[in-house]
Amino acid sequence: MPTLELEREPAAAKVRITASHLVVDLDDGRTLSVPLAWFPRLVHGTKAERQNWQLLARGYGIEWPDLDEHISVEGLLAGIGSRENKKSIQRWLATRGKSGK
Repeated sequence: MPTLELEREPAAAKVRITASHLVVDLDDGRTLSVPLAWFPRLVHGTKAERQNWQLLARGYGIEWPDLDEHISVEGLLAGIGSRENKKSIQRWLATRGKSGK
């Protein structure tokens, strides 16, 4: 059985967050929409923090520097959410509380 080989991987062109979803427009015309709940740091971020995103590596990744969140387009296409464990998220939330955010 042949293996599919892409000439190039799709890259993110635009990112937006709704009340319930992370929506990523790809440079090949597709739009990905995944549950925001897959990414607890985005869920717990403020509107301003969620809007402060940047593309990494020509769009192969997305970063939210205020939330220390990094998501790959490849992972989104594979249906992979955050793999951060609950204990780590709880530590992060406690740090945010102490820093006044």
